[in-house]
Amino acid sequence: MTSEVIDGLHAAAHDQGLINTARSASMSLTAQLSSTTVLRRVLAFDAVSGAGTGALHLLLAPLLSTWLGLPEALLQASGVAIFAFVLLAGWLALQSSPPRVPLMTIVLLNAAWALACLWLAFGGAVSPTPLGLTYLLVQTVVVFALAELEWIGWRGLASSDKVRFAA
Repeated sequence: MTSEVIDGLHAAAHDQGLINTARSASMSLTAQLSSTTVLRRVLAFDAVSGAGTGALHLLLAPLLSTWLGLPEALLQASGVAIFAFVLLAGWLALQSSPPRVPLMTIVLLNAAWALACLWLAFGGAVSPTPLGLTYLLVQTVVVFALAELEWIGWRGLASSDKVRFAA
C-alpha cells in the first residue's frame, strides 16, 4: 500500500470517529433536553418571562401601544391571558413530573401565541411600527423555541412512561 492510501484510510477512520462522536453528542443533548429537570426549568422560565411580559402589557399598555403600533386593548387583553398561562406553566414547573395533558396544553398555547404574533406582524390586521414588528418577531422566535423545548420534554415523559410500564 502506498502512503496515500494508508493516509486516506486513516482519515476515513478518523472521520467515522468524529461522526460517531457527533452522533453520541446529539443523542446526549436530546436525552438532556428530555429530562424532567430541564423541562421544569424551561417551564419555570416560560412562567417568569410570561409574567414579565404580562405585567408590561397590563401596566404600560398606553405607552407600548404608541411605541409598538399595537392596539391598547389587545395589549391589555393579552396581558390578562398571559397571566392565566403563567399560572399553568408555574404549576407545571413545580411538579416533580409534570402531567402530560396540561403540558401539551402549554405546548399548543405557545405554538398558537407564536402563530398569532406572526399573523399580527404580517397579516394586515394591525400596522405595527418597526419596533412593534421586531417585538412580534422576537416573541415568535422565543415562544416557538419554548414550545419546541417543552415538546421535547413531553416526548421524554412519554418515553419514561413506556419504560415504567414495561418494567
